[in-house]
Amino acid sequence: MIAKLSMSRIGCNIGGLSVNILTYADDVVLLAPSWRALQQLIEIMECGVAVIYVVCNTSRTVCKAFLPLDKRKIVATSFLPLALNNVSLHYVSEFKYLGHIISNKMSDDKDIMREIRNSFFCTNLLARRSAACSIDVKIALFRSSCLCFYGIALWSLYNKSIYNRMKSCYNKCMKSSFSFCKYPSVTSMLLAVQLPSFDTVMFNSRISLTNDLRSSCNNIIKHVCLILNV
Repeated sequence: MIAKLSMSRIGCNIGGLSVNILTYADDVVLLAPSWRALQQLIEIMECGVAVIYVVCNTSRTVCKAFLPLDKRKIVATSFLPLALNNVSLHYVSEFKYLGHIISNKMSDDKDIMREIRNSFFCTNLLARRSAACSIDVKIALFRSSCLCFYGIALWSLYNKSIYNRMKSCYNKCMKSSFSFCKYPSVTSMLLAVQLPSFDTVMFNSRISLTNDLRSSCNNIIKHVCLILNV
């Protein structure tokens, strides 16, 4: 009870709701507005996990200070090391969490580049292994392997040129998978294989995420949706 009361006073204010911990399976994220508050949260977590005989992996635990989106605001960029189990934790500017690259600048450019590399890799692998397959089989394989973009619905802050590179990557992957000539009409190519454009894929992903958020029973998600009027 003491730990719960202490944690309730330490957290980031999201529209009047104090949020200090997010968990998914064995992954834990601690949120705090200051270095001191985050160190207190870590100490409370140490006491909590010791009760249930869980050990924190300090080699895979990192710290990150998010920079304000308003460039006029100046914040400190260097801090004393935070300690977990008497081990100093490293500070990073970006980190892959649940497959999504999160940057301290809140930019999705690095995650878009991750998806571009992944798309080319999957397409090249698919092209080699399905060269002798029929067009219907190739379409089915392309849908299952190259249209499963992970987390693209979360992209919200990115450079337009990076996003256009992702669209170009999508079209190039389709040309390579179905052996289209170098300069065909993108529209005719999409109609020939009955596949959506990348803008359509992006739109459908965002609609699906919005519907999932609206139907969620999680109090934090419901609160954020209320603030954002989702």
